[in-house]
Amino acid sequence: MSDVLLTGYEPFGEFETNPARQLSRRLDGCDIGDSSVAGVELPVVFDRASSRLEATIDEHDPEIVCALGLAGGRPTLSLERVGINLRDTRGVPDNEDREVVDGRVAADGPDAYFATLPCLEMKEAMREAGVPTRLSTDAGTHCCNDLLYAARHLVETTDRAFRTGFVHVPLSHEGAAARDEGEPSMGLEAMERGLRAGLEVAVEDGPAGGSEPSA
Repeated sequence: MSDVLLTGYEPFGEFETNPARQLSRRLDGCDIGDSSVAGVELPVVFDRASSRLEATIDEHDPEIVCALGLAGGRPTLSLERVGINLRDTRGVPDNEDREVVDGRVAADGPDAYFATLPCLEMKEAMREAGVPTRLSTDAGTHCCNDLLYAARHLVETTDRAFRTGFVHVPLSHEGAAARDEGEPSMGLEAMERGLRAGLEVAVEDGPAGGSEPSA
């Protein structure tokens, strides 16, 4: 059993590296407070990612599931507050070249779910650790949003009980330098420091409980 399951996506599209994967590997096996972390890589493929997540949840039985994804162009860590029941790749296919327009994550699901990690408190702790962090209500309509929604839907429709959140991360300095386009970036060490600070707050916030409001 691991108390915290931290997932990171593989590289995708035009991005040759993905700091989300690097961070999940860096934190794999570490302790956050009294909790242990299991870092797992997921494919950037609709349905396969959520299936892999579900199998990993069954394996580790976590109290917290925190997923990471790359948001190139953003300058900060972004705590996503809501996942919506929409799939739309907008010209960027997944890693099996699948494009979706105006699809749904779950045919029988509500329009949206809120994250159940304490986003506001996590943001404050991450900023106090010296890491630029913001709250976000735009997880997109690709695999990142898909995973946040699917994880919440899993809690709402099964007997599994865990708290869920999603953090978008910017390009790493190395990733931005390789692209040579002057994009915003952040050092992996800073990202890791911010995630540790945020997860410490989430772990202290208490065990998984009842459902949060859905929208």
